[in-house]
Amino acid sequence: MYPAVRMRRLRTLKLIQETRLSADDLILPLFIDENIADKAPIESMPGQYRFSIERALKEVSEAHSLGIKSVLLFGIPTRKDETGSEAFNKEGVIQRAVRALKKEFKDLVVITDLCLCEYTTHGHCGLIEDGTVLNDPTLTILEKVAVSQAEAGADIVAPSGMMDGMVKAIRHSLDQHGFADTAIMSYAAKYNSALYGPFRDAADSGFKFGDRSGYQMDFHNAREALREVELDISEGADIVMVKPAIFYLDIIAKVRARFDVPLAAYNVSGEYAMLKAAAESGYLNGEETLIECLTAIKRAGADLIITYSAKEAAAILIR
Repeated sequence: MYPAVRMRRLRTLKLIQETRLSADDLILPLFIDENIADKAPIESMPGQYRFSIERALKEVSEAHSLGIKSVLLFGIPTRKDETGSEAFNKEGVIQRAVRALKKEFKDLVVITDLCLCEYTTHGHCGLIEDGTVLNDPTLTILEKVAVSQAEAGADIVAPSGMMDGMVKAIRHSLDQHGFADTAIMSYAAKYNSALYGPFRDAADSGFKFGDRSGYQMDFHNAREALREVELDISEGADIVMVKPAIFYLDIIAKVRARFDVPLAAYNVSGEYAMLKAAAESGYLNGEETLIECLTAIKRAGADLIITYSAKEAAAILIR
């Protein structure tokens, strides 16, 4: 007469939740702008700002009080050139920001984005010749940037340019300069996505010609992502990343099923902007959808989630 198994019996018990989201899972991205004195709103990302170094300390303090212990830094320099030389300037905006943050917050994990697009006049992630991004010569520049960021105190460097061999080159250079303990979080499967538009406004990193399809992955491909991840692990990546996140849950799941290394997922600017727009229009409950979204990313297999909503999510989780 009655079912032997009643699945409804335990559904309201948090005790048996299979996936648990916490502030420890979240990494807060920050845009550090050398050109401003306090903070400046990012129009395409409501609620997000560019910060001066001094104002970033206050922002991190607020995040820290919510339980967020990791940040990912992007720099906007005063000066740009063809080679992105400010990226490895020992007194560059990110280098100074890292030193300030590490001095103020002893237990903060500081991750530095390692790319040239914010620092070059052309907005691409590598050196350019005849309209083409050069892979191997770019590696030499990335090595310099990695060492400079490690010298400043970065705990983790995060190469994001999708240059072939970048992890191996960076690992070798870090080790050679005495930074064997500086970890690498590689943007291993970074897709050429339409979801990065707001970020390019935020980081002032829009490209002046062409696109990034020559070095970022084709979104039609899944098996290629596994090859990219495998290569980066073999070259010395400590953490691998899938970017974007929500549209690429299948990729996150495939990487998790294949590899036993820490896995990060980047909940990117376009994903953030879509959710904010829907919530502000009243189409969705913003808080409920945010937590469902981030939980889905973790359920798919991500250990770490980089999200602009980190502070908002952490505040919800501790209620």
